[in-house]
Amino acid sequence: MILVTGAAGFIGSNFVIDWLAQSGEAVVNLDKLTYAGNPENLKNLQGDARHVFVQGDIGDRALVDQLLKDHAPRAVVNFAAESHVDRSIHGPGEFIQTNVVGTFNLLESVRAHWTALGDADKAAFRFLHVSTDEVYGTLGPDDAPFTETTPFAPNSPYSASKASSDHLVRAYHHTYGIPVLTTNCSNNYGPYHFPEKLIPLVIVNALQGKPLPIYGDGQQVRDWLFVKDHCSAIRRVLEAGQPGETYNVGGWNEMANIEIVQKVCALLDEFRPRADGKPYNEQITYVKDRPGHDRRYAIDARKIHTELGWKPVETFESGIRKTVQWYLDNPEWVAHVQSGAYRNWIGTQYGAAA
Repeated sequence: MILVTGAAGFIGSNFVIDWLAQSGEAVVNLDKLTYAGNPENLKNLQGDARHVFVQGDIGDRALVDQLLKDHAPRAVVNFAAESHVDRSIHGPGEFIQTNVVGTFNLLESVRAHWTALGDADKAAFRFLHVSTDEVYGTLGPDDAPFTETTPFAPNSPYSASKASSDHLVRAYHHTYGIPVLTTNCSNNYGPYHFPEKLIPLVIVNALQGKPLPIYGDGQQVRDWLFVKDHCSAIRRVLEAGQPGETYNVGGWNEMANIEIVQKVCALLDEFRPRADGKPYNEQITYVKDRPGHDRRYAIDARKIHTELGWKPVETFESGIRKTVQWYLDNPEWVAHVQSGAYRNWIGTQYGAAA
């Protein structure tokens, strides 16, 4: 049995689905079900006795303590986080509460649980904390990619809150001996991605005939990782990672935002042409850049490859085709996730371009 937090969100739900398909080991899924936590992501697991869903907050000590007592998981995998930079700019308080205070409370519950275990169970236990490459800050065009020893230099409330949680996890290992693992991943994409992030937003807006808003000049560079590759990396780290270590997880796919949008538009032209025969890239609209927008992220994922033998399976070309096709095949999921709150947020963030 493992406990997975934030497992109704984008990456967490993909992880649980893949975990049950690959290992069959039971999962307790704890998710607060905020705007990005969507139980529809897990509807194919309904009736599966290996999947126990609990709605709740990682900051609820009484609840987490009870779950640890009742289920005695051999590992905790922590996906629970507020994760959108734009939202952190408009409302940083929730990010501090969930990513910093919530992680602290979760660690305290885990510490109490782990301390009471027998020696063999203590040695076998793992706490895996899922984080982001954004804690490292930004890179210049010719800078080497981030490694696990790159100093933290977060530039948004979101990345600062994640950096804080990473520090807490490290401290609980060095101070209390809890066998922790940390992964810092690059930009994920794939099925079940909430359509406020770049790739799903472009797909959804394009199909609805809306403008495709691009921040600034669109030359911000990110390393893109297909979500199922990220899930396999986490499984591998949980299986063979060394306690106290950090592993960077990347897709070796550096690409500018505008290039990503052009590729998505080209795939939509192929899969679902516009009725008027015009290309979807005609809908591209440049909007004012967001404050403090990091210019470039890039992950050096050699450590996880060299030490644990992991590397991504998907190229960006294969992964993005699967992603676009998934959104075309799942219009009901898209329709359901587009609540009034979602539309209000997009309007606030991108203004008339939305």
